[in-house]
Amino acid sequence: MTTARVMLVYRLVFAAIVLTAQVAQFSVSVRLGLGIVNFFSYFTNLGNLIAVVVFVVGAVRLARGLPETRAWAVVRYCSVVNMVFVGLVFNVLLAGLDLGPLYPWVNVVLHMVMPVAVLVDWIVLPPRGRQPWRDVPIALVFPVVYSVYSLVRGPITGFYPYPFYDVDAVGGVGPLVLYLLALIVGLAVLAVLVLALGRLLGARSRTRRALAG
Repeated sequence: MTTARVMLVYRLVFAAIVLTAQVAQFSVSVRLGLGIVNFFSYFTNLGNLIAVVVFVVGAVRLARGLPETRAWAVVRYCSVVNMVFVGLVFNVLLAGLDLGPLYPWVNVVLHMVMPVAVLVDWIVLPPRGRQPWRDVPIALVFPVVYSVYSLVRGPITGFYPYPFYDVDAVGGVGPLVLYLLALIVGLAVLAVLVLALGRLLGARSRTRRALAG
């Protein structure tokens, strides 16, 4: 079986696992009256749903033998950055917190399994072209917009998806700003590393194809 066929199945399997986990958790949230908007206000849920779409579309593209476009490379890149960020933030900052009605197996799938699965997909099938460094800021757009949304909505509704968006939980405006700056810097560093990894592995892949051809 070729690498493309293996990764096609790989993407569909992990997409199905994550979608199952999301549906299970969504049903619990609805049953407990936690709010549909609140459910989709978690970066973890949004990042995983985006990753599911990217995996399914990516599998279809592999099945049809479509060449990788510049736009698709950027979409994949942003999804990888989002998901690795989800895994790192959870395991560094949130692992010891009360997760409420979150199923333990759903927690493992969303915060551990899928971030690793997306990174492995990036390693096995790196961008075919030489992705430019100017793509790094693009990977920051969605997380920054999400943060602005959370900061604005939180005081209005009283719901904060994560404690570092709550000025009272972190002890004031100063600590809140420091938390957010640290997250943005960490995200930027991660975006650079993911892009550097893609460029390195992509160059090696292109060399192998050139030698084979």
